[in-house]
Amino acid sequence: MKRQATGEFRVGDIAVYPAHGVGKISSIEHREISGSKQRFYIMKIMDNGMTIMVPTKNVKNVGLREVIGEDQVDIVYAILRERDISIDNQTWNRRYREYMDKIRTGSIYEIAEVLRDLMILRFQKELSFGERKMLDTARNLIIKELSIAEDIEEAEVTEKVDEIFES
Repeated sequence: MKRQATGEFRVGDIAVYPAHGVGKISSIEHREISGSKQRFYIMKIMDNGMTIMVPTKNVKNVGLREVIGEDQVDIVYAILRERDISIDNQTWNRRYREYMDKIRTGSIYEIAEVLRDLMILRFQKELSFGERKMLDTARNLIIKELSIAEDIEEAEVTEKVDEIFES
């Protein structure tokens, strides 16, 4: 379900929480925190069942957003197909921090860049444990969101993504 034009989410809406992925708004609750009453979206992340409380007034700050539209799907695939890029020859930990920052933005385009770069890098040299873990994270985030955006099974998206990197 898409977010209403008011900029608010409703119970049952699907949204993306940066670095955690796609989740469903399971309820909207009022809670008292540090003496002030606040309204929260209670969101259950689909991938791992984690529950996240997002203050409704902080939605923009935390980067909670709706799933991309079908019109944006091709842009993501184009980013994944891009090969005319240069991957910095920096140390793995500096690269890791840079990629982690991109994942934290919650932008599917930035996450697609991380996935693409790590997939390409993987053919050039062995990835560190952290980079392999990050590759899995980026891959899962992309597959889950594209599956919802395209309204197809995750297995189909996985196939499409795998085909991009086989060539």
